Amino acid sequence: MTSQHTPPAAVIVLAAGAGTRMKSRTPKILHTLGGRSMVGHALAAARGIAPRELAVVVRHERDLVASHVAAIDPEAVLVDQDEIPGTGRAVQVALDALDATGGTIEGTVVVTYGDVPLLEASTLRGLVEAHTQAGNAVTVLTAELDDATGYGRIVRAADGTVLGIVEHKDADEGQRAIREVNSGIYAFDAAVLRTALGRIDASNAQGELYLTDVLGIARADGGRVAGLLVQDRWQVEGANDRVQLAHLGAELNRRILERWMRAGVTILDPATTWIDASVELDEDVTVLPGTQLHGATVIARDAVVGPDTTLTDVVVGEGAHVVRTHGSGARIGAGASVGPFTYLRPGTVLGQDGKIGAFYETKNVTIGRGSKLSHLGYAGDAEIGEYTNIGCGNITANYDGVNKHRTVIGSHVRTSSNTVFVAPVSVGDGAYTGAGAVIRKDLPAGALGLSVAPQRNVDGWTAAKRPGTASAEAAAASTPETSPAHIQEPQESGQS
Repeated sequence: MTSQHTPPAAVIVLAAGAGTRMKSRTPKILHTLGGRSMVGHALAAARGIAPRELAVVVRHERDLVASHVAAIDPEAVLVDQDEIPGTGRAVQVALDALDATGGTIEGTVVVTYGDVPLLEASTLRGLVEAHTQAGNAVTVLTAELDDATGYGRIVRAADGTVLGIVEHKDADEGQRAIREVNSGIYAFDAAVLRTALGRIDASNAQGELYLTDVLGIARADGGRVAGLLVQDRWQVEGANDRVQLAHLGAELNRRILERWMRAGVTILDPATTWIDASVELDEDVTVLPGTQLHGATVIARDAVVGPDTTLTDVVVGEGAHVVRTHGSGARIGAGASVGPFTYLRPGTVLGQDGKIGAFYETKNVTIGRGSKLSHLGYAGDAEIGEYTNIGCGNITANYDGVNKHRTVIGSHVRTSSNTVFVAPVSVGDGAYTGAGAVIRKDLPAGALGLSVAPQRNVDGWTAAKRPGTASAEAAAASTPETSPAHIQEPQESGQS
């Protein structure tokens, strides 16, 4: 029988630490993995259990962290930790702030951290359920580690309840042998927490107000203190330096890929594939080696992406193929094809069954159904209609040195190689351009745009101007009459 989840009264996320071991100007909790900051992952897990209130305690690089939290979770209550150090003080100021803004908090209060990015909402939900069903004063989430160095040890009574938590620096030799450790994640009865926080002191090796001391006080007051052992230790692993961050990032990516493969996505080489937590994939999508999918990217059914492709905030339609492409902020229609060696910049919209081919760059351009930009070109600030074919080497000259201008090309247009559209300019439906045309003025529907200059042939130029070269010898062998005895000054021929 599945119990019904009762949302906690509040979740408090502790995010005030400096994280000096990261050796970075960026606060530790703002370092990213899986496309989100560490604190972003923590907030997602917290929101996943639907708390009535959510508070984030900040201090180090306060404005930077607060701005980030406000951007990703505007409803979160930001609380400033004062000069008094310790996790106990951080929770105390958060509880005081929540009491002051929404009335006295009653019920379950969950405390978690901003640097445990793999923690899942389901684990927090299980913690809350175990806490409330047993009527505990405090329930602590624990894990067993082969090497528990640096962690607070869980000291249990004979009946399995928790006597207390001893920090590593305060532990004796016997206590340091304990492998069960404190994750730092708790469920508290709000009234117990409030009372106990007023009674803790800083008589410890660190001179801080430890939140862990609340457990001993609660037990001494007759409350039941329990531990919930989590089997998946990765969920309570923090990242204190970049090595740990990389390990957590790799594990998070492995879990994301496994989830998508079990949901019907083919990932040919998980070892070289990276997918952010925010990406959405349909069944029967195929992801080829060397592919990275970031941000709000969405890939529809039967699409094939890769190899060697990086997409950020790109929407790929059903059955589309995207190969060796770097793209951001683009939309690719159903059945369309992109690549290889294509650069899609923001604002690119490729219609159904369209094509952007090899060595093409696009930006702020709308390309209609069935239209093709096959190779070696640039299209920027442009609108292209349906079933138009843009020839090799075409570009839109959209920038005059001061302002950007638009090019509008109609439907069923055919442009020849090396056409340049000097914006602002428009080309009507069904129009054609000649090879090398420079379109500086509007081209009416059905018209042919040409830039005609007479071709000049200078006979004997190679022999006269490059004597002794391989080219001159080849020309002489091809035309015996131009042997040195017959060479004269070059003469122009052709149209005048």
